[in-house]
Amino acid sequence: MGETTGFSGPPEDVAAIRALHDRYADAVNRRDGDAWGALWAEDAVWDLMGTRVEGRAAIVGLWANAMAGFSFVGFFSQPGAIVVSGDRAEGRVWTHELLEGPEGERRPLGRYDDVLVKRGGAWLFAERRFSLRRP
Repeated sequence: MGETTGFSGPPEDVAAIRALHDRYADAVNRRDGDAWGALWAEDAVWDLMGTRVEGRAAIVGLWANAMAGFSFVGFFSQPGAIVVSGDRAEGRVWTHELLEGPEGERRPLGRYDDVLVKRGGAWLFAERRFSLRRP
Protein backbone atom coordinates (compact mmCIF):
# COMPACT_ATOMS: atom_id res chain seq x y z
CA MET A 1 0.00 0.00 0.00
CA GLY A 2 1.50 3.30 -1.10
CA GLU A 3 0.95 6.77 0.27
CA THR A 4 -2.75 7.28 -0.48
CA THR A 5 -3.76 10.90 -0.93
CA GLY A 6 -7.08 12.65 -1.30
CA PHE A 7 -10.59 11.38 -1.71
CA SER A 8 -11.62 9.79 -4.98
CA GLY A 9 -14.06 7.28 -6.35
CA PRO A 10 -17.84 7.10 -6.47
CA PRO A 11 -19.23 9.54 -3.88
CA GLU A 12 -21.59 6.89 -2.47
CA ASP A 13 -18.64 4.57 -1.79
CA VAL A 14 -16.55 7.32 -0.19
CA ALA A 15 -19.56 8.19 2.01
CA ALA A 16 -20.09 4.53 2.93
CA ILE A 17 -16.44 4.19 3.96
CA ARG A 18 -16.69 7.35 6.07
CA ALA A 19 -19.75 5.81 7.74
CA LEU A 20 -17.74 2.61 8.35
CA HIS A 21 -15.16 4.68 10.24
CA ASP A 22 -17.93 6.34 12.24
CA ARG A 23 -19.44 2.96 13.17
CA TYR A 24 -15.97 1.75 14.17
CA ALA A 25 -15.45 4.68 16.56
CA ASP A 26 -18.97 4.34 17.94
CA ALA A 27 -18.50 0.62 18.64
CA VAL A 28 -15.18 1.28 20.41
CA ASN A 29 -16.70 4.01 22.56
CA ARG A 30 -19.65 1.75 23.46
CA ARG A 31 -17.32 -1.25 23.91
CA ASP A 32 -19.56 -3.27 21.61
CA GLY A 33 -17.42 -6.15 20.40
CA ASP A 34 -20.14 -7.61 18.19
CA ALA A 35 -20.73 -4.33 16.35
CA TRP A 36 -16.98 -3.68 16.13
CA GLY A 37 -16.21 -7.18 14.85
CA ALA A 38 -18.92 -6.97 12.17
CA LEU A 39 -16.90 -4.20 10.47
CA TRP A 40 -14.05 -6.57 9.59
CA ALA A 41 -13.84 -9.05 6.70
CA GLU A 42 -13.60 -12.68 7.85
CA ASP A 43 -10.07 -12.91 6.42
CA ALA A 44 -8.94 -9.48 7.66
CA VAL A 45 -5.50 -8.59 9.00
CA TRP A 46 -4.86 -6.15 11.85
CA ASP A 47 -1.30 -4.94 12.36
CA LEU A 48 -0.80 -3.08 15.63
CA MET A 49 2.69 -1.62 15.59
CA GLY A 50 4.17 -4.89 14.36
CA THR A 51 1.80 -7.32 16.09
CA ARG A 52 0.00 -9.01 13.20
CA VAL A 53 -3.34 -10.72 13.82
CA GLU A 54 -5.19 -12.61 11.08
CA GLY A 55 -8.89 -13.44 10.87
CA ARG A 56 -11.92 -11.68 12.32
CA ALA A 57 -12.25 -13.98 15.34
CA ALA A 58 -8.61 -13.48 16.39
CA ILE A 59 -8.86 -9.72 15.79
CA VAL A 60 -11.96 -9.42 17.97
CA GLY A 61 -10.32 -11.56 20.65
CA LEU A 62 -7.26 -9.30 20.79
CA TRP A 63 -9.47 -6.19 20.88
CA ALA A 64 -11.67 -7.55 23.68
CA ASN A 65 -8.60 -8.47 25.73
CA ALA A 66 -7.09 -5.00 25.22
CA MET A 67 -10.35 -3.23 26.09
CA ALA A 68 -10.63 -5.18 29.34
CA GLY A 69 -7.48 -3.40 30.55
CA PHE A 70 -9.09 0.06 30.47
CA SER A 71 -11.64 1.54 32.84
CA PHE A 72 -12.47 4.19 30.22
CA VAL A 73 -11.89 4.49 26.47
CA GLY A 74 -12.68 7.43 24.22
CA PHE A 75 -11.84 6.89 20.55
CA PHE A 76 -12.07 9.56 17.87
CA SER A 77 -11.03 9.34 14.24
CA GLN A 78 -10.72 11.50 11.15
CA PRO A 79 -10.27 10.09 7.65
CA GLY A 80 -7.35 11.71 5.83
CA ALA A 81 -7.69 9.85 2.53
CA ILE A 82 -10.06 7.42 0.81
CA VAL A 83 -9.33 6.18 -2.71
CA VAL A 84 -11.89 3.77 -4.16
CA SER A 85 -11.17 1.53 -7.13
CA GLY A 86 -14.05 -0.87 -7.82
CA ASP A 87 -14.67 -3.11 -4.81
CA ARG A 88 -11.36 -2.20 -3.18
CA ALA A 89 -10.23 0.98 -1.47
CA GLU A 90 -7.22 2.31 0.37
CA GLY A 91 -7.23 5.00 2.97
CA ARG A 92 -5.67 6.73 5.92
CA VAL A 93 -7.32 7.60 9.23
CA TRP A 94 -5.96 9.72 12.08
CA THR A 95 -6.91 8.72 15.61
CA HIS A 96 -6.99 10.31 19.04
CA GLU A 97 -7.73 8.21 22.10
CA LEU A 98 -8.31 8.88 25.76
CA LEU A 99 -7.42 5.78 27.75
CA GLU A 100 -7.69 5.26 31.50
CA GLY A 101 -6.02 2.18 32.88
CA PRO A 102 -3.97 0.91 35.82
CA GLU A 103 -1.06 3.19 34.90
CA GLY A 104 -3.23 6.30 34.68
CA GLU A 105 -4.42 8.35 31.74
CA ARG A 106 -2.92 8.29 28.25
CA ARG A 107 -3.86 10.29 25.14
CA PRO A 108 -2.22 8.56 22.20
CA LEU A 109 -2.41 9.89 18.65
CA GLY A 110 -2.17 7.39 15.83
CA ARG A 111 -2.60 6.59 12.19
CA TYR A 112 -4.31 3.72 10.43
CA ASP A 113 -3.41 2.78 6.88
CA ASP A 114 -6.32 0.78 5.54
CA VAL A 115 -7.30 -1.59 2.78
CA LEU A 116 -11.05 -1.99 2.48
CA VAL A 117 -13.18 -4.38 0.44
CA LYS A 118 -16.79 -4.26 -0.66
CA ARG A 119 -18.49 -7.60 -0.03
CA GLY A 120 -22.20 -8.24 -0.33
CA GLY A 121 -22.69 -4.53 -0.98
CA ALA A 122 -21.03 -3.48 2.30
CA TRP A 123 -17.57 -2.01 2.90
CA LEU A 124 -15.40 -3.87 5.41
CA PHE A 125 -11.89 -3.54 6.76
CA ALA A 126 -9.61 -6.06 5.01
CA GLU A 127 -6.41 -4.70 6.54
CA ARG A 128 -5.69 -2.06 9.14
CA ARG A 129 -2.11 -1.14 9.93
CA PHE A 130 -1.76 1.06 13.02
CA SER A 131 1.21 3.23 13.88
CA LEU A 132 1.56 5.34 16.99
CA ARG A 133 2.34 8.98 16.25
CA ARG A 134 2.45 10.16 19.87
CA PRO A 135 2.14 7.93 22.95
